[in-house]
Amino acid sequence: MSIRRVISVIVLNEHGVLARIAGLFAGRGYNIDTLTVAPIPESKFSRLSIITSGDERVLEQIVKQLHKLIPTYKVIESGEFVEKEMALVKIPLSENFAGLDAILNAYNGSVTNTNENNIIVMVCDDTNRIENFLKAIKKFNPTDIVRGGSVLMDM
Repeated sequence: MSIRRVISVIVLNEHGVLARIAGLFAGRGYNIDTLTVAPIPESKFSRLSIITSGDERVLEQIVKQLHKLIPTYKVIESGEFVEKEMALVKIPLSENFAGLDAILNAYNGSVTNTNENNIIVMVCDDTNRIENFLKAIKKFNPTDIVRGGSVLMDM
C-alpha cells in the first residue's frame, strides 16, 4: 500500500547537494512526486520540500538515507506542516468566462496576466484543492497548465 509522505529537509546551501539527494532517490528506485528548493533567508541553509510515496519500509529507508547525507542539517518528516501548491493556467480569450471569477475566488486564485490571445490565472492552495480547481477549470478549455511543487513549513 502506497502512503504519501511529506518531508522537509534543511541542508547546507552548497553546490551538488540537490544532485546528491536526487541521486539518493534515483539510485534506490524511489520516486519524488514534487520537489521544491529555496535558500532560507539570512542563513547558509536551503529548505527542500519533498513529496514522495511508498510503503512504510521504503519511507523509513528514505528518511534514514537523508539523515546520512553530509550536508543535511535536519530532516522533518512528521508533525504538522502548512503545505501549499501553485498552478498557472492559460485560457484563450475566445472562451466564455462566465463563472470564472467564482472559481478563482473559491480557490485563492486571480488573473495574473493577459495579452490579445490569452489570460493566465494563478491559484495557490492545498494540493487536493489544486486538483479540484484543475477539474473545475477544464470547462474553460485551457491550452496550458503548469503546476509548481508543494512548499512546506513546519508548525
